[in-house]
Amino acid sequence: MIWPTRKSSLVPPLVVQPRPAAPASVPAKAAASAIVAPQRERRTDLKVDLHQRLIERINLSALDTMSREQIAVEVSDIVQDMLVEQNHALNLAERGELIEDILDELLGLGPLEPLLKDPTITDIMVNTCNVVFVERRGRIEEVKTRFKDDRHLLRIIQKIVGAVGRRVDESSPMVDARLADGSRLNAIIPPLAVDGPLLSIRKFSKTPIDMSKLVGYGALPQEAADVLLGVVEARRNVIISGGTGSGKTTMLNALSAAIDGTERILTIEDSAELQLQQRHVVRLETRPANIEGRGEINQRELVKNALRMRPDRIVLGEIRAGEAFDMLQAMNTGHDGSMTTVHANTPRDALSRIEQMIGMSGIDISPKSARSQIAAAIHVVLQLARLSDGSRRVMSISEVTGMEGETVLMQEIFRYKRTGMGDDGKVIGHFEATGIRPKFIEHLIARGIHLPPHLFDPSHKMGT
Repeated sequence: MIWPTRKSSLVPPLVVQPRPAAPASVPAKAAASAIVAPQRERRTDLKVDLHQRLIERINLSALDTMSREQIAVEVSDIVQDMLVEQNHALNLAERGELIEDILDELLGLGPLEPLLKDPTITDIMVNTCNVVFVERRGRIEEVKTRFKDDRHLLRIIQKIVGAVGRRVDESSPMVDARLADGSRLNAIIPPLAVDGPLLSIRKFSKTPIDMSKLVGYGALPQEAADVLLGVVEARRNVIISGGTGSGKTTMLNALSAAIDGTERILTIEDSAELQLQQRHVVRLETRPANIEGRGEINQRELVKNALRMRPDRIVLGEIRAGEAFDMLQAMNTGHDGSMTTVHANTPRDALSRIEQMIGMSGIDISPKSARSQIAAAIHVVLQLARLSDGSRRVMSISEVTGMEGETVLMQEIFRYKRTGMGDDGKVIGHFEATGIRPKFIEHLIARGIHLPPHLFDPSHKMGT
């Protein structure tokens, strides 16, 4: 129990030392602070102060043997006594909220906990202790969440990265990590962050997004979804291109649903985010260097190793450097149906970036040979974008058709055409076929996948 005089056979003792006597000046100072400080700042200061005092009094190791409900009962008693000590008068609702906040500090990630629990929030961006933004339903907005100071924020960051065996300090002021629920985190602290610690969290969706949901969200019409799923089922190699936050990983997850459950799929990522639903999935994740700068395992090494693991398909979360060459080699040597993503603004830019990445592999290869590798390995390029109204859409579906001289040939099969802006700020437009019948149709037919010819007719009006 909380105090040595209280006994219970159900709850292990938390107290390791008696509570210190409160200084006589505390109530007066607390009362003065309560009058002067704004309500929100006062609550944050009180919460952090009580949390620090609580840590000094309890046996932290005993928390592992107790449920949150048991800890809440114990903490509620001790917090009530602390409030009396400091002459803080709170009603029942305020006290309940304070208890929850302190439990979040004690067991979770403090002020971040409500944001992490909110299913409508997809991204959390902490721009120092006093400014927090979130992305909700495609739009970025500021929230009232605050930290007491930079030390408070830094302590939360240390708690997060420490739980996954990473560290962040002056000698290593940047860190990438993955939370227990799969959410992706990046933190950067002074001296690199000029105004104070910065934290970004890309939340992991607990509910897998399939193609039907993307159609429902308006990301693409059902006709285009049917074509893409057919492309994946027919084992065509696909590149998903787009800017940051355009939905590349989400689309990769949705497309993967068309992979046959009998195939051996091997995924490679910097931070594991993919949610493939098949039974035979092998997941690999890169490893950063340790504090001595050793032990790093990058994506290229994992791609090379993956080829020795007898995969039917390789799904690479994102190509950024020399692993592009090894990925193309895999696509060209019996691993048809492999997929990856790349940061680029157009399908043509995506191929140009991949060519540049081949140059980063350290292999002496001419530009023409690199483009020949690209033309032979990649069949379909899918371009995504996040529009000004926050919506994410498929902007283009293009096919790579071969080489002519030193140029990789492409043809656009579908495109999203913007036609205006509504009074509510929503982008107005429609998806349309260009009238070109793709060459990959023959591969689909050979695998028993038959699509209606009118899908490629520009006069056919699609759903989005």
